[in-house]
Amino acid sequence: MSLHCAHLCTLAAALSIGTAAAAEAPLQIFANGEALARDGFLAPELTRDGWELRFDHVFVTLSGVSALQTDRPYDAHAGGKPSATQTVIFDAIEQMTIDLTDTDAEGRVPLATTAAPEGHYTALVWSVVPAASGDWAGKSMVLIGTATRDGQSVDFTLTSDATHDYICGEYVGDTRKGFVTAGGDADLELTFHLDHVFGRYDKGAADHMNVHALGFDAFATGGTHDMALTGLHIGHVGEGHCAVSYR
Repeated sequence: MSLHCAHLCTLAAALSIGTAAAAEAPLQIFANGEALARDGFLAPELTRDGWELRFDHVFVTLSGVSALQTDRPYDAHAGGKPSATQTVIFDAIEQMTIDLTDTDAEGRVPLATTAAPEGHYTALVWSVVPAASGDWAGKSMVLIGTATRDGQSVDFTLTSDATHDYICGEYVGDTRKGFVTAGGDADLELTFHLDHVFGRYDKGAADHMNVHALGFDAFATGGTHDMALTGLHIGHVGEGHCAVSYR
């Protein structure tokens, strides 16, 4: 187990009290940066300060991904630890760097599939961590692309070395997810909301998200810049919320 995984993997192991004898079926997990990662910030959904962004790459390094069955719904706003009756650790994601622009036909990035005891997985635990190796070693998120406003275009590389730990409740979307049953096809999703980084022009300046978002003006000179992400709620489960801590 990597040092980066140790924090949440230890938490997941401590929470797991399920029985090994339970029947198992496949559970697949995906990551999704949604249209803002795949297509960019395009009018009317520009950044809060009016920039169009198009991404060549959105690299994120993941670690310590676990799915939990809980005996009561997890309240991400209240925080704390979920009350788990079963925990499944995705060992294949001990540390994995993905590109949210490199997706399958459904716009998602397949991460891993594991055998999971049957039941409804209503919570997810994971971390975004600095990569241990590769071109962007030491960076946990790297966004590369082009920004355009008022006829001016700049190429940018935005990086962060922050570690953010997420504990999330049930996936919220058009359909409910995480039901593992015999012969079934269950999946879960880690969702990254880039508008929490850059804001949204169409939401208005007073919108809570825009008050805290970075926007793009600070990076308008182009080139490579560090992003200060501490306190931003980037990770979600669909539209479902997560408790996040930075370290």
